[in-house]
Amino acid sequence: MHVEKVVNHIVKWLKEYAEKSGTNGFVVGVSGGIDSALTSTLCAKTGLPVLCLEMPIHQAKNQVTRAINHIDWLQENYNNVTSTQVNLTPVFDSFIDALPKVENEESRFLTLANSRARLRMTTLYYFAGLQNMLVAGTGNKVEDFGVGFFTKYGDGGVDLSPIADLMKSEVYQLASFLNIHQDIQEAAPTDGLFGDSRTDEDQLGASYNELEWAMQMSDQNKSSNAFTGRQKEVFEIYTRLNSGNQHKMNPIPVCEIPDNLK
Repeated sequence: MHVEKVVNHIVKWLKEYAEKSGTNGFVVGVSGGIDSALTSTLCAKTGLPVLCLEMPIHQAKNQVTRAINHIDWLQENYNNVTSTQVNLTPVFDSFIDALPKVENEESRFLTLANSRARLRMTTLYYFAGLQNMLVAGTGNKVEDFGVGFFTKYGDGGVDLSPIADLMKSEVYQLASFLNIHQDIQEAAPTDGLFGDSRTDEDQLGASYNELEWAMQMSDQNKSSNAFTGRQKEVFEIYTRLNSGNQHKMNPIPVCEIPDNLK
């Protein structure tokens, strides 16, 4: 991959999109992870105003530290970057207190994790509306179009997706080229939605490198019968997630009414 050319292409695309849409710049949620660090940096390179939001909800201290350090680094290098921290923890806790009790605590735990992402999406659009900005998505290709590893109307609720055609490995290549902090590049990927130390790999059952491989094999119309051992296991994980999350990756189905019924 021609890393510098890809960076320039994305930056040009972002700038042209914002200008054509008549908006002022970009809002990006910065989590302390590699994807949001890369996205916010690419947005900053457009020269247009960029607002970085750090939105902790019972967040691990190391995630908050990485996010704040990255925003500080952006502001030292790009004078078009501003930032705001919005502590959503009390909002989230109030939301939980307002909900009725349920018997299935495991299901409730997952649902509330997704609610965190949706609270952040609402916050991003609040600031985007105030400043006539676009919400820039931070999902990569494996997450957005491979396994659907995002929250519908949460981190999936964005205006444009600058890195969604990059595999996770390519995200790391661009991050390294742009000198994004080493601790971010080395941190285990996590969505940070559960308030514990679980990683994306813990949730998915496979690493991003493995899922990239499976995605490429699937694109070549391979089947699980073509593999054995760990490869077979990973391919079946990918196939299950890809199939089960099509409702996220495809447009909302519309019930079309036949002309003869109108």
